[in-house]
Amino acid sequence: MIPTNRAAASSLLRSSTHVHSIPRTLLAADVSSSTKYARTLQTKASVIGAMVSQPRMLVQPAVSRRRFATAVQNTLSPERKPHFDKILIANRGEIACRVIRTAKKLGIKTVAVYSEVDANSLHVLEADEAYCIGPAPSAESYLRMDKIIDVCHRSGAQAVHPGYGFLSENAKFAERLAEEGIVFIGPPSSAIVSMGSKSESKNIMSAAGVPCVPGYHGTNQDADLLFAEAEKIGYPVLIKAIHGGGGKGMRVVSSASQFKDALASAQRESLKSFGDADVLVEKYIERPRHIEVQVFADMLGNAVSLWERDCSVQRRNQKIIEEAPAPGLSPELRADLSAKAVAAAKAVNYVGAGTVEFIFDNDTEKFYFMEMNTRLQVEHPVTEMITGLDLVEWQLEVAAGNPLPLSQGQIPLVGHAFEARIYAENPRNDFLPDSGPLLYLNTPKPTHVFAPPIPSLPHNDSCSEFDLVKRSPDTSTHVAPSMRLEQGFTQGAQIGVFYDPMIAKLVVHGRDRTSALRALCRALEEYKVVGVSTNVEFLRMLAGNGAFINGEVETGFIKKHYEDLFPAVESPSAELLAQAALFVALREHPIRTTGLSTPWTTLTSRRFGGDVYQRTISIQPDDASADPTRVSLKSISPGRFDITVHSAIPKTFTGVSARLVSPTTLSTMLNGASTEITIVSQRPPPSHPASRATNTMERLHVFSASGTKTTLAIPPPAYLLSLGQDVLTTSKGALRAPMPSLVVEVKVSVGDRVEKGQPVVVLESMKTETVLRAEVAGVVHAVGCAKGEMVEEGRELVDIKEDE
Repeated sequence: MIPTNRAAASSLLRSSTHVHSIPRTLLAADVSSSTKYARTLQTKASVIGAMVSQPRMLVQPAVSRRRFATAVQNTLSPERKPHFDKILIANRGEIACRVIRTAKKLGIKTVAVYSEVDANSLHVLEADEAYCIGPAPSAESYLRMDKIIDVCHRSGAQAVHPGYGFLSENAKFAERLAEEGIVFIGPPSSAIVSMGSKSESKNIMSAAGVPCVPGYHGTNQDADLLFAEAEKIGYPVLIKAIHGGGGKGMRVVSSASQFKDALASAQRESLKSFGDADVLVEKYIERPRHIEVQVFADMLGNAVSLWERDCSVQRRNQKIIEEAPAPGLSPELRADLSAKAVAAAKAVNYVGAGTVEFIFDNDTEKFYFMEMNTRLQVEHPVTEMITGLDLVEWQLEVAAGNPLPLSQGQIPLVGHAFEARIYAENPRNDFLPDSGPLLYLNTPKPTHVFAPPIPSLPHNDSCSEFDLVKRSPDTSTHVAPSMRLEQGFTQGAQIGVFYDPMIAKLVVHGRDRTSALRALCRALEEYKVVGVSTNVEFLRMLAGNGAFINGEVETGFIKKHYEDLFPAVESPSAELLAQAALFVALREHPIRTTGLSTPWTTLTSRRFGGDVYQRTISIQPDDASADPTRVSLKSISPGRFDITVHSAIPKTFTGVSARLVSPTTLSTMLNGASTEITIVSQRPPPSHPASRATNTMERLHVFSASGTKTTLAIPPPAYLLSLGQDVLTTSKGALRAPMPSLVVEVKVSVGDRVEKGQPVVVLESMKTETVLRAEVAGVVHAVGCAKGEMVEEGRELVDIKEDE
């Protein structure tokens, strides 16, 4: 059996110059205990710190031979092939942790690989062994096939699970592994080649009877030819990278004047992300939905549909919230989608987990093949929740050479599930990625580690293949709401600029869409992050939007409902300002709880002269243009205050009782209401001189009982502002890095004349390009960056002297 208790993680001392292995204790929680799993994630960092000097010890499972799969209803016959003894996960973050959990459930040892900046990452700590494979840039670490194969040989890993992204859809990697006698837990390289090329895949799908969007899918990449094809198709058109996904190398072009610039940008991003600049041009459907079907196939020629997912709500052409099944589909349409997806898989002799993506036209209710992702998708957990299956276990089962665990007719379709992706990004700033440490992380407690089991249906040979998938979701069976938390980071972890900014995934399941959405809203209310900007507040607004509640989804949902999703930011209430001031006062003058009655405990708020303790605190919204509001506090007894908020209409609260329950929890009795709120202080970086900018101030992140987050700032005193002004240089034409970034291109030189809105610098952060444009017309006075350079947030990149 697998040990159910975790031994402490040991020293993380590593050599920075050599690839090396770190044997470690099996950090396997009892997979049946979600409470223990959640506690492990929250305490892992403290355990590591406490045990950093202790030697490592590998706890071996009681049985070390290769294991058979579990949690499959069909009885495993003696002919079934055993699983691998050890697998390597060629990925990082939450997907690496996800694969490790299933492997441990099956008794399979795991090997992690990591870049230098990921040395303390959760997937490194969870694996049985871990090997450093290079510096932070993906091209020097996670994309290095030779290093990963070398680690396979050194560790004895028999197979590689690629996760998603990185090398997961790289046919050459699959071929190299096969040459080395290592199993690739994925499809054959021929299927990756066929489906990885969006142009070739569309030709194959057309031949297989799968409808495709009109467009140009040829190999001639001449810019003038592509422009001519776009003119023939008619605007708007979509430029899309032939290889890859995730919105990378994709641009919507509305007019001929935009085409050439958009083409160059898409090709550049495609080359950087996938090593291939080729694109295709297609008709852009105005009101589409993104519906995809999860397919699974084995080496024996069996292929099934595990139903569809709706991934329509997107930003930057990337999914942000997914659900299964897709709302509003008739059983006939579901059957047609599933049948076409299975046909697509069979057309390329597919093996393993794959996703066939379709564009569904809301106006005509027709669907078109878009692409096939030859890997496990980020959003696979919603499929697991409505089927009760473990798709990673299915991947391992198929990779071992076994048949699919269930036939099409046995696969359940019960209830409804949502997945919300928690990203480090600023939705109010065009979802610009953010980076930095997770200073504070408090998450809802998951009810499950894996999908709750759902009984499979009895085998049925009498129905046709079409009738087997002609189903409506079962919403009559009682299903208790459940929630999973898929994450690869804990409090204190660093969200860097080199990788995707996703922090975690919240996955919920309910009896029907309404109950599942209610569970999602509750989980989002309990998810609190400080240190980086996140999309949690946006997701809360989205989940509560009337059109979303009604299932009226489309890929243009955010743009269509922008005003509802981004309401005007309200000024903080007098009650909120009073609570923030109480937090500041109480943390500096805490109430003593000792039982001794002395002047030192009963008169803590008084001075030696006998004066009553009073204080005025200035607080402002997290907006440099906002005026501070003074809040006066007067202590009338330990833990009781009179408070006056000097806003436009002053408001006074008398006899307010307050205490700090914890360093981040304030309990108050205010206006007759007893509340507990979370307040987290974020000090400014020491390198930032004091100024009127709120990122140079102490910020207080206030989370209400309903989960609403309000960020306030405490302005520095006048003398600090004066000192800070001496070291700050201000220029109306200065362009500064909005986040830590890599400089991709500098389009100007000193002395160049620029017009307002002209592209000046191209940055890349978290695999996303950002173009900085001139805010004034004038002459370039200074250039403070160079191509290929890493720049920190706030750094002045270009200074433009404005025309007088």
